[in-house]
Amino acid sequence: MIAYLEGHVMGGGEDYLTIRLGGMGLRVFVPLTLRTQTGPGAHLALHTHLVVREDLLALYGFETPEERDLFVLLLGANGVGPRTALTMLSVLSVDAVRRAVLSEQSEVFARVPGVGKKTAQKILLHLQGKISGEGLADVVGLGDADSEVLEALTSLGYSVVEAQAALQSIPRDAAKDVEERLRLALQYFNS
Repeated sequence: MIAYLEGHVMGGGEDYLTIRLGGMGLRVFVPLTLRTQTGPGAHLALHTHLVVREDLLALYGFETPEERDLFVLLLGANGVGPRTALTMLSVLSVDAVRRAVLSEQSEVFARVPGVGKKTAQKILLHLQGKISGEGLADVVGLGDADSEVLEALTSLGYSVVEAQAALQSIPRDAAKDVEERLRLALQYFNS
């Protein structure tokens, strides 16, 4: 199995990069965040996972071992294939997934394109007990107001990760009403 590779980017497509290793090029599927910040000629080191199917060998690459390990965990959830797991890691950071699992917020997963409410619940159930809160700064469940603010921010076009970061920036002693919390969250994007 290929667990790690290092080489130069030759180019790429919508969801993959072609990495030159010696005299050959490997197509490696990567999260969108990595794809958009890496251009041809860049030197890249990736932690990889090889998915073997009857009619396909596909290599998936990640910047950190934690991302790769979460990808593998997600593959174990019922209804989640490699493409869905990769999309989740394109939209959500490892910490965002950990927070969602530890605070039992399946709605965070349901906001990922291609993941419905039932699949989001299955993902949450599958990851519970397999994700630790070690190293995470206070994991706090979202109240009703924060859930509404999160929904409002994502409907305005912010990603789930950006919306959660804005919510985290709101002081604990701030007002509890939705309008005030939304105003404070929007100020986060203006700073």
